[in-house]
Amino acid sequence: MYAPSLLSITIFLPLLGVFCIFWMNDKNEAARNNVRAVALLTSFAVFIMSCIGFAVFDPSQSEFQLEESYQWLEGFNSTYHVGVDGISILFVLLTAFLTPLAILSTWHSIQVRVKEYMIAFLALETTMLGAFCALDFILFYLFFEAVLIPMYLIIGIWGGERRIYASIKFFLYTLLGSVLMLVAILTLYHYTGTSEISMVARHTLPFDLQKWLWLAFFASFAVKIPMWPVHTWLPDAHVEAPTSGSVILAAILLKMGGYGFLRFSLPLFPEASQFFAPLIFILSMVAVVYASLVALVQKDMKKLIAYSSIAHMGFVTFGIFTFSTQGIQGALFQMISHGLVSGALFLCVGVLYDRLHTRDIDQYGGVVHPMPHYAVLFMIFILGAIGLPGTSGFVGEILILVAAFKVSGWMACVLGLGVILSAVYALWLYGRIMFGKVGKPAVGKLQDLTIIEKLTLGPLAFLVLLFGIYPAPILRTSEITVEKWAGLLETGESNRGDL
Repeated sequence: MYAPSLLSITIFLPLLGVFCIFWMNDKNEAARNNVRAVALLTSFAVFIMSCIGFAVFDPSQSEFQLEESYQWLEGFNSTYHVGVDGISILFVLLTAFLTPLAILSTWHSIQVRVKEYMIAFLALETTMLGAFCALDFILFYLFFEAVLIPMYLIIGIWGGERRIYASIKFFLYTLLGSVLMLVAILTLYHYTGTSEISMVARHTLPFDLQKWLWLAFFASFAVKIPMWPVHTWLPDAHVEAPTSGSVILAAILLKMGGYGFLRFSLPLFPEASQFFAPLIFILSMVAVVYASLVALVQKDMKKLIAYSSIAHMGFVTFGIFTFSTQGIQGALFQMISHGLVSGALFLCVGVLYDRLHTRDIDQYGGVVHPMPHYAVLFMIFILGAIGLPGTSGFVGEILILVAAFKVSGWMACVLGLGVILSAVYALWLYGRIMFGKVGKPAVGKLQDLTIIEKLTLGPLAFLVLLFGIYPAPILRTSEITVEKWAGLLETGESNRGDL
């Protein structure tokens, strides 16, 4: 048995931490440590709640579970309706797992306005969890848009020299796409008379209407993921964001675009999704190759990892629109794996930046000598990024490539080229930083990982290796839901009321 409000408690528990921190002061180091401790304990409690939800979740059922539904906005016929299925439960876990690690990584790096930073971070966690659990269009839109506010503040206040430019660019890009999605949501409400996602899914929409609605949702999700050519906000946001902001941005916020495609575009607009699939394939292939080539010439470590994220998300969008069980499961696994790997890579960059205050690759070399423990963990994440067998990155990529071959052999070869290029730029990055002689005196004096840094990177390395060797927990959790969706898309069945 489980508490009937388990999901709501999980979603809004971070706000309890916000309330507590609001009344605290951060005038001295001891007070700031108390603020950090409350934020960390709150986020860890959210992780425990998400684990309880996962424990009572039944992966053999394709229907939504842990559902809660309460009437609100009565004049608009909208409900507070939350629940999880085999797909959303994984993103809830990923969010709840990474947030305390990201907060822990700020223990020494964030020294200014610590109280406000932790409030923004916990508020961000609530909005992300709410977006993954919402089963009402209006509720989803509120959470989906609310994500922008704390992330905008995190980049704009605690970011680098060009933080204002990066935060405004991030906000405008994502807001513009979301406005079009709001128009589509209002159109669906006018056409169906409800904002309940399951009720909307019971209606068979005309093909012409599907196409326009699909494009409106696409505008929002393509920017969020981000797809080429609406990707240019991401490198700037990553470079200027503080380390923990980059972790959440890469590991969670980008996945909201892929989740949107899975939750809305495919099941609600199946005919339009099939119609626009060739467009998605072309944009995905361009993203994989283009972003990989751009990553090859980067000298800023953060910017290189940002472009690698764009390339990896190209695999995700291609896999989703193959409409096959292998492709969709591969895309889902790739998103979870990328969340772990990319988050870890940004943490690794943060470790070096905290010591030498530069992300310029040319300023390093021979780091393996003073930091052997760091070198081992960094290597695990690099191998995960290039999809080496035995790491989590391999499972998602191989499933997507198999599904891609069934669609088109030459398209699969283009994606395969992306795999090769990822190995080139990732190993080039590692080699330039780690190997060779210690060229600069400051590098030779670097201290190896602290206890806090080991506590943040260690669990990520463990999961990258665990899911590479034993991917069953992720695949088994999502299998029934994905098979059902893929089956409906293949048969063209119109009754999708329980999606």
